[in-house]
Amino acid sequence: MSAPASADHIVITLPDGKSLTFPKGVTGGDIAASIGPGLAKAALILLVDGEEYDLFRPINHDAKIRIITRKDPESLHLIRHDASHVMAMAVQELFPGTQVTIGPSIEDGFYYDFARETPFTPDDLAKIEAKMHEIVKADLPTRREVWPRDKAIEHFKSIGEKYKAELIEAIPAGEDVSLYWHGDWHDLCRGPHFASTAKVGDAFKLTKIAGAYWRGDAKNAQLQRIYGTAWRDQKELNEYIHRLEEAEKRDHRRIGREMDLFHQQEEATGQVFWHDRGYTLWRVLENYVRGKIQKAGYIEVKTPQLIDRKLWEASGHWDNYRANMFIAEVEDEKKILAVKPMNCPAHIQIFKDGLKSYRELPLRMAEFGSCHRYEPTGALHGIMRVRAFVQDDAHIFCTEEQITSESADFCKLLLEMYSDLGFKQVSVKLSTRPTPRIGSDDQWDIAEKALADAMVAADLPYTINPGEGAFYGPKLEFVLRDCIGRDWQCGTLQVDFNMPGRLGASYIAEDGNRKTPVMLHRAILGSLERFIGILIEHYAGAFPTWLAPVQARIIPISEKTNDYAAKVCEALKQVPIVNGIGSIRADVDYSSERMQKKIRDAQLQKIPYMLVVGEREAAEGKVAVRLRSGKDLGPMPLETFIARLKGEAESRTDLTE
Repeated sequence: MSAPASADHIVITLPDGKSLTFPKGVTGGDIAASIGPGLAKAALILLVDGEEYDLFRPINHDAKIRIITRKDPESLHLIRHDASHVMAMAVQELFPGTQVTIGPSIEDGFYYDFARETPFTPDDLAKIEAKMHEIVKADLPTRREVWPRDKAIEHFKSIGEKYKAELIEAIPAGEDVSLYWHGDWHDLCRGPHFASTAKVGDAFKLTKIAGAYWRGDAKNAQLQRIYGTAWRDQKELNEYIHRLEEAEKRDHRRIGREMDLFHQQEEATGQVFWHDRGYTLWRVLENYVRGKIQKAGYIEVKTPQLIDRKLWEASGHWDNYRANMFIAEVEDEKKILAVKPMNCPAHIQIFKDGLKSYRELPLRMAEFGSCHRYEPTGALHGIMRVRAFVQDDAHIFCTEEQITSESADFCKLLLEMYSDLGFKQVSVKLSTRPTPRIGSDDQWDIAEKALADAMVAADLPYTINPGEGAFYGPKLEFVLRDCIGRDWQCGTLQVDFNMPGRLGASYIAEDGNRKTPVMLHRAILGSLERFIGILIEHYAGAFPTWLAPVQARIIPISEKTNDYAAKVCEALKQVPIVNGIGSIRADVDYSSERMQKKIRDAQLQKIPYMLVVGEREAAEGKVAVRLRSGKDLGPMPLETFIARLKGEAESRTDLTE
């Protein structure tokens, strides 16, 4: 269409800049059909000046549009949102009397919370899933209606949907609400939705049943949550199911028990009991980080665990973070102390102690800071999410002019460390100013530009994460991808113009006046507990030799060679490893089990090397080397093996596969 714009027509601009003229009230479906039948069939929704529109929603103003199809990344959350509605339809058809509450799309899937007295069972999931496929196949049309708030409240009450009515009652009086119909079934929803249920496709699967509280409050009614996943096609669904199966095999909690790394128990909820081997892994990782940051010019400090609430009030944490803090009251001093949930206010106290000059900046201050935060019991997950953790935390005190160079240097250090630890795929997000926030727009402009410039200086591509910065400043978020395709947000870099000033930090500038430093909050691993959990699952416990808690196990064939086995072990332990903890980490299996059983046990514990020693090896000063993969390298002089393991550990290569 190319009719000139008039009072009855609007101009639609396509992504390539081409303009088309349509009558007012044209829909996305009409526009797609005018471009071509293939696009009309593929179209899911429309972006109108950045706002999501259903394909059947009329457009009454000039606009820039983009038609979203399954090829677009945005389509995933749309498919999942529609799939949650289809699931709710199936549940209410199969189980009359069930009330629906909320059903959003989430990362990798969707869920819906239901109010029903009888618990759902795994067999019910299969029935619901089959009914969902029927609904998709039925190709039920979707329509949208806008109702006055009060009419919607009365309607949902009249059909026994009290939770929906309560949701609408929370909406300010006088506002309208939108309802969506899929065939005869309808729900309160902002939308958008596909033109029919067929657009959802069949690449979905229901995954689990869980408990949930209405509005997330334990004081409210208990609901039943059904989770599902939905993808653009069967291939993506199959790949995701494979990742789930792999993730289950790699569960750090199970591997941690099997390898005797750690355990957790009710008497210390959300905390970790590190066993010898697990703590060895911890110390190797900590020592590695310490060596890298020392070379990068960081100083290391240690700050108190219990700090008077006055400091947390001054920093702003008491007002904004109090619900997540553990408190200790000291009766004889009439004080309330907080167990520190983060290290930044304490680091500012060290910066403030003594006069600082601009010549001392940037000052890079690091701490393996032990922090405690209250996490709800239901949110805890092994060592991935705990209440007590240690961060590889650091704060860089610098001038405005130094933000970009310090940020770029940090990015290079982070990527080098991730690579050493086995993570080659890293993506970066720049999270910009949120609402509400503190600080002037000029400060936010400077901070956001400095981080963007740092990405250019570090030659790092990044995406914008609008509105997701901290309330005090923008941040970079570093997301690493593990070997089965899962993403983990670990490293962060935040620019803070505010907290140093709130806590009275200053330095003497070149002109002789006092100035407030900028503080860069940064972490590479984040929580060591969580990062070790990620490492366990990434490697499925089969750590590269330099990280392995036990690098070599000596297996004597019989008691006759126990003494030689002990000598081999002692010789290994005397070999220093650069960037490691002291020396090669080795032990001996003196048990009375058969040799094959000992080898199998060592393989199950993911020990990189097994050194089998019999009378011949003892006589010749050799060891028969086996890899955890099962490969037999045969006999070799002990000195040759030592050179191999030492070189492998110090270069952080892996020769055991």
